[in-house]
Amino acid sequence: MVALSICSAPDAPIGRYTLTLGRSGRIEFILLFNPWCAGDAVYMDNEQNLAEYVLSQDGIIFRGSYKHPIPTPWNFGQFEGGILDACLRILDMNPKCLRNPGKDYSGRRNPIYVSRVLSAMVNCNDDKGVLLGRWTGDYSGGVSPMVWKGSVEILRNWDAQACQPVCYGQCWVFAAVACSVSRALGIPCRVVTNYLSAHDTNNNLVIERYINENGEPIQSREMIWNYHCWVENWMTRPDLKSDFNGWQATDPTPQEKSEGVYCCGPVPVRAIKEGELTFKYDAPFVFAEVNADIISFMKKKDGSTSKVTSTTLVGQNISTKSVGSDAREDITHLYKYPEGSDEEREAFKKADHQNKLLHQEQNQGLHLTIKVTSDMRKGCDFDVFALVTNNTQSTKKCRLVFGSSAVSYNGFLKGNCGFKDLLNVELSPGAERRVPLRLNYSKYGELLTEDNLIRLAALLLDYTTRESVLAVRNIVLENPEIRVRILGEPKENRKLAAEITLQNPLPEPLEACCFSIEGANLTGGCVITERLGSSVGPGEDAKVKVYFTPTHSGLRKLVVDFDSNKLGHVKGYRNVIIGK
Repeated sequence: MVALSICSAPDAPIGRYTLTLGRSGRIEFILLFNPWCAGDAVYMDNEQNLAEYVLSQDGIIFRGSYKHPIPTPWNFGQFEGGILDACLRILDMNPKCLRNPGKDYSGRRNPIYVSRVLSAMVNCNDDKGVLLGRWTGDYSGGVSPMVWKGSVEILRNWDAQACQPVCYGQCWVFAAVACSVSRALGIPCRVVTNYLSAHDTNNNLVIERYINENGEPIQSREMIWNYHCWVENWMTRPDLKSDFNGWQATDPTPQEKSEGVYCCGPVPVRAIKEGELTFKYDAPFVFAEVNADIISFMKKKDGSTSKVTSTTLVGQNISTKSVGSDAREDITHLYKYPEGSDEEREAFKKADHQNKLLHQEQNQGLHLTIKVTSDMRKGCDFDVFALVTNNTQSTKKCRLVFGSSAVSYNGFLKGNCGFKDLLNVELSPGAERRVPLRLNYSKYGELLTEDNLIRLAALLLDYTTRESVLAVRNIVLENPEIRVRILGEPKENRKLAAEITLQNPLPEPLEACCFSIEGANLTGGCVITERLGSSVGPGEDAKVKVYFTPTHSGLRKLVVDFDSNKLGHVKGYRNVIIGK
């Protein structure tokens, strides 16, 4: 036997190679980016970061709201059987490769090029990409994005069905699949969540939000998403200054076209922070997502409009999973300077974003905020509050409209959950008034989307000055906890059982209950499903025992999903240490 080592150039194109030895010897191998090689453009000089951003096959994606981030487990599964082949096929099916294979193959030496191709190919809007997005709530012809627990099933389905798109995805699914593909190809990658994320369609860094006289939004293409997920890839940027090496934001969710294609990035995160909007790629769009100014207008019944004061700030609690733990790491400081700082002002001036500087200097005599309780569980009745404060030296007579609506995470209203209209709110100088609004499950239960989000909006109209103040807050209702108990001693290649339990928190029975699990090196790259044979009454436990055989030792994440007719998809997980 002869051992053969191959030393490739650090900038060699990634992909499949064939080595011919003599007349009959042929060896096929796959060359990937190498973040352990100091000469590679994706080199990362930190073993803990490499373990997290390249080698880890599972992780946490943050959803919910900026006041209440909710960790969602995800099985990236980049080393499962067939996944690398699917990732290489994604590169081969991209339109640039189909038009000019030689040029595309050469471009694969550059992670900037590859990550931009992946940004376009994870969605299918212009090509034979992996996922079709849908946000309407109608998932006929596919499954809800909430069904997915990992990337493995998605990538295998796309590969098996001749590159037809998998139905359906939303932003966290697009980002998670892009993360799996990036890690499989050797590019360090992480999923990032931006809370209160602006969708600016005309690059003017301003979101114009219109409401009616009840404080309800009038839908437009420019919106504020409750959260939005994208990925960051680690690489050098030789096309830019050296200060802009490191994390690059790339967004595979199809929102706006870039150079005629639905893709976004890569753009240096540092460029967003510094307001360098001429840097490639798509810096103005990403800058707006975390920094856009919101200007609110009220459209009256007579067709006229008036400006409304609002304190909503986009780009809150930008989050990713911490290295080596499931905790949330706040990385807002990587995208923006502290509000009101000299550095922030300088960055805004560079970005020609004077609107926000003016907006920050405004001060209102009437102050309006929304307060909530800590216990807001799906199935419960609870109160929320509008808090009105008169900071002026004169008595104020006002109208207060306080309403609530079920809403999707990208801002579309689904129905009224509760409403109050107070025509005579009188406040003496310095006075404060707390106005409650009761939210009952009997009203909101049938209206909630799978996101469990309710939009609270309070609108205060000063009868004397005709000025209006708007306060908006999205709340997320907590799902019940999934409890996972491992039965027996976990060892590789030995059958193991997990007892999985969920208590029904609703005042009505759950039907069509089903648990499913998956996990890298735990379930053989498959989803294991157990259905309950009967309904689960109020306060009762849904319980199953699921068997699986771990194939590798080490710390693993068992990802669990519970589905039913009333709760929708509830996520949970259990970290399991598998012994040898």
